[in-house]
Formats: sequence, structure tokens, C-alpha cells
Amino acid sequence: MAKVVLFSTSTCSWCRRAKRYFKDQRVPFKEVNIERDPDAARDIVRKTGQMGVPVIKIGSSWIVGFDKERIEKELARKPS
Repeated sequence: MAKVVLFSTSTCSWCRRAKRYFKDQRVPFKEVNIERDPDAARDIVRKTGQMGVPVIKIGSSWIVGFDKERIEKELARKPS
């Protein structure tokens, strides 16, 4: 399975939904709180052009927002 990283903030309801989804699906993930990690915040803006959260990185794919359909598609891919 591809490595999953969730970029979030402590007040984001969609981030909480994403975390709950990954836990319910038993998908291991690393959470990076961009309020505490300004370098990570700058990185996601550079990579995605977006300032909102959640931003989810699955393998080499970046997903802005909690797009469950796209998340499931990326999780189903075979890691390269």
C-alpha cells in the first residue's frame, strides 16, 4: 500500500472526517499538523497551489480536500 500523509489543522472538520475514514478503513497514515509545522504548510502550497486542508498525499499523488472517491482510487493503485 502506498504511504499516506494527511496534512491537517486542529480545527478542521474535514480533517477529522479524513482521519476517521482512514482509521475505519485500517489505512495507516501519518498526520502533519500544519499549524505546528510552518515548513509543511509552505510545502503543500508549493506542491498543490492551495492553502486549505485537508491535503492528503497518497504515494506521489496529492489530493486537496476529503475526496473519498479519489482517495479510494489512489489507495487501490499498486505502489510503483
